[in-house]
Amino acid sequence: MDPIALGGTGEAVRDIQRRLLAAGLRVDAEELEGAFGPSTEASVREFQQMRGLPTDGIVGAETWGQLVEAGYRLGDRTLYLRSPAFRGDDVRELQLILNALGFDAGKQDGIFGRRTADAVREFQRNVAAKEDGIVGLDTVREMSRLRPTLEGPSRAIVREEEAAREPGFELRGSVVAIDAEDDGGAEVIASAIAAELERRGAQLMLLRSEEPSPVTDRIRRANAGEVALLLSVGSGADEGCACFYFGTPSTYSPMGHRLAGSILSSLTSRLGFEGRGVYPRSLAILRETRMPAVLIELGRSAQPRASDPAFAASIAAAVADGIEVFSRPAPEPLPR
Repeated sequence: MDPIALGGTGEAVRDIQRRLLAAGLRVDAEELEGAFGPSTEASVREFQQMRGLPTDGIVGAETWGQLVEAGYRLGDRTLYLRSPAFRGDDVRELQLILNALGFDAGKQDGIFGRRTADAVREFQRNVAAKEDGIVGLDTVREMSRLRPTLEGPSRAIVREEEAAREPGFELRGSVVAIDAEDDGGAEVIASAIAAELERRGAQLMLLRSEEPSPVTDRIRRANAGEVALLLSVGSGADEGCACFYFGTPSTYSPMGHRLAGSILSSLTSRLGFEGRGVYPRSLAILRETRMPAVLIELGRSAQPRASDPAFAASIAAAVADGIEVFSRPAPEPLPR
């Protein structure tokens, strides 16, 4: 979809406003006839912050997708394994309940995939229900009857935190997927990182080609391969370097968090970059991939130098050093 922003009008804006109101956000009365004004923009920013998205106030594909997903509650529709997968807050709630009950539904990403379907079947088997992997009203009632405690970390997070304290992987021989924003500077840096990791013995999967490809295709390629890590490179509008990992206010990836912290620490200590921080984001490239994934965002002042081979090589070496530190055992997970 084309991005919709301040000044936009029409039925698409009305649809956005209806979904914002359903999410408990405010839109001024004078804008409710489909005018994307200041209150609509403010509510979009608030929604984006709630969902772990960049708070730019613009409704692009990522924000629109999450506005749609926010409209579902568990029991609104029948869920089962299919392609394309069901997505929504109903799936996220289902994953939360299954994990709380001890049935491993994996990452609470709101996507009904194979692991969630297997957890549903295991739950049904344990309560002597029909073991079909279908989440209809009967299965929802059975879950509600058990009154699971939803406070505290899920089983998926605990499992990944335990993994994060152990040696990560051996870089030599591992497959690392490399992605980049459709931006010249980011692509140059991504290419330099790929070359450095290959020099250190990694196998590369380059998700960008000469022809533009949708993020869904790049995610599918990464998930279909034996990928150990995914690195995406982007260009930020702010000063300083930042690293992002999958996370929302209710869940996150401990492995992604640790990898992001390790890479940022290497960039700031080795190159003297200003570190803007490590942050959770629910972007598709982080949320929908099955391996630890990090988005490296270079600061505004670094971007003009990206085409300098020596500068790009220095960034690549720092990123590779950060990955190698990540591959060693950590005594405790990093604080969020």
